[in-house]
Amino acid sequence: MTLTHGQPPNLIRMTATSDSTTRHLTVQHDGVTIPVSRGGRGRPLVLCPGLNCTQADLHELIDLLRRDHEVVAFDLRGHGLSSAAERYSFDAFLGDLRAVMGELELPSPPLLVGYSLGADLAVHYAAECPDGVAGLVLVDGANPLPEPFVSAVDLAEFREMARHEAERNEGKERARRVMLSAQEIFELGLEMDVVRAEILERYRKVDGAVRMIMSSAIAGRSGAGRAPRHNRLWRDGVERLVRERANVSVSWLDADHRLVFTHAPDIAEIVRSAQQPVGGPAS
Repeated sequence: MTLTHGQPPNLIRMTATSDSTTRHLTVQHDGVTIPVSRGGRGRPLVLCPGLNCTQADLHELIDLLRRDHEVVAFDLRGHGLSSAAERYSFDAFLGDLRAVMGELELPSPPLLVGYSLGADLAVHYAAECPDGVAGLVLVDGANPLPEPFVSAVDLAEFREMARHEAERNEGKERARRVMLSAQEIFELGLEMDVVRAEILERYRKVDGAVRMIMSSAIAGRSGAGRAPRHNRLWRDGVERLVRERANVSVSWLDADHRLVFTHAPDIAEIVRSAQQPVGGPAS
């Protein structure tokens, strides 16, 4: 996969903040302004959000992680306080992560934590810059699915979900708003199936510890429709990865894809334990 970069060099500057415990930085990359927050004490940790998810949405998890880590968080292009962009491809989002990581002056390589799309970005970054991270924690993403999540039968439903998500974003406050259109959300969802079909090769380039925190029912608990198929496929992909890679362990949470909001304390505790050696798959 080829990375595309815009206006070099990336620039970073300190901006004013009323919170003395948090520093607010700005990264300029590819014509996009990316807001970055940095706070807490302890081992460095970079948190990469997912699609339709902002720093403001993740405030509870960020606050919990800051008890044990110096946490760096940011908004992807078109999300929250970041500016809009011309491109919302996977490569473009990966460029945002690379720009942020490249401008941080951390005392040691950070633990890289990614949620959903952010988990896929984290794996790609770690595969390309193995010395740049101390380990990975992947929350409900970066799943090497054995077949596409969105099949031809699912297209109409997923298009409607994208439309609903775009409409819901319009009513949000700026810090939580996402500027992607329904079509852009839908197309990115299809692209993620392609990314995940190839991501196993990326995992093979990651030798450090990888902790996965996965929802047991990503599509919800309904026994009707396509939900059972999606939930089964999600588990099959994770089990495939654990068989393939000895450095990967997994914790399953009794939750759907909203687990970063409904189970933030559980996730923070698992992240804390990620500093310990991997001992094999967990349940």
